[in-house]
Amino acid sequence: MNATQLTPAALWPRTLAVTRHALETGALQPIATEARLVPMANTTFQVRVLGRVALKERKRPAPSNAEPFNPFANPEPDLVLGDVPPSHVCLLNKFNVVEHHLLLVTRAFESQDALLTHADFDALSTCLEGLDGLAFYNAGETAGASQRHKHLQLVPPLGPDSLRAPVESLLPPLPGPGRVIAAESLPFAHLLAGLGPWGAPGQGARMLAAYRLLREAMGLGEHAPYNLLVTRDWMLLVPRSRAEHLGVNVNALGFAGSLLVRTPEQYDAVAALGPLELLRQVAGIESPAVIPEKK
Repeated sequence: MNATQLTPAALWPRTLAVTRHALETGALQPIATEARLVPMANTTFQVRVLGRVALKERKRPAPSNAEPFNPFANPEPDLVLGDVPPSHVCLLNKFNVVEHHLLLVTRAFESQDALLTHADFDALSTCLEGLDGLAFYNAGETAGASQRHKHLQLVPPLGPDSLRAPVESLLPPLPGPGRVIAAESLPFAHLLAGLGPWGAPGQGARMLAAYRLLREAMGLGEHAPYNLLVTRDWMLLVPRSRAEHLGVNVNALGFAGSLLVRTPEQYDAVAALGPLELLRQVAGIESPAVIPEKK
């Protein structure tokens, strides 16, 4: 495995170099999609439709006697960017839909429904320092996780006009430290926290504090499924009750404003229902009506 220790300054050049090499060797296998747009009030959701070849590959059944495979136990060397202290490795998502999709994986096995830790947020802050994009976490299978080995994910900005995510244009002014709020424009259960000025010492600790506050205010149990979106400025937590609706599986990127569907017919169903209503159907308990200030 590549033993290079990543620094924020090296992250993006390394991403580009490893991507070029992995495409040449075939280690990186992007999934072809057709990107379509669904205009909404103050934003535009992205809905990607799988291409026919990608759909055929995704339908291919695994052998009935196959043992669960953990691709993160020994990542393909051609996909690895390097180590991220204190306890993670950063690699390319082998089957990426979004270009330059990074995974931040714990070296030792931890479950994908385990609570995020100080080490997770220290590693994530290093990567966000190098790439001012959108990080996300799918806590468990109901939240859209496809692998059991704990991994956070990071993608370049998804929205127009340098927005980290289309949903960003729907967010209200961010709350100050120690407070969480709900956005009136988002009809699904969620809570939002501000992360304060980026770049001050102890960024990982502040992210961990915001995460714990969001979980506490939402009343989530230890293994309850949820999605988490994180940028340099804000953190959004969405509890989950269902993995899919209309046959469309939703992960954290859906709540960011980017959905993936298998067929044009699924796209038509999502467009007719409305992406926000689709998200409301798979989100969890209602957001608390009153969000107390944390003393």
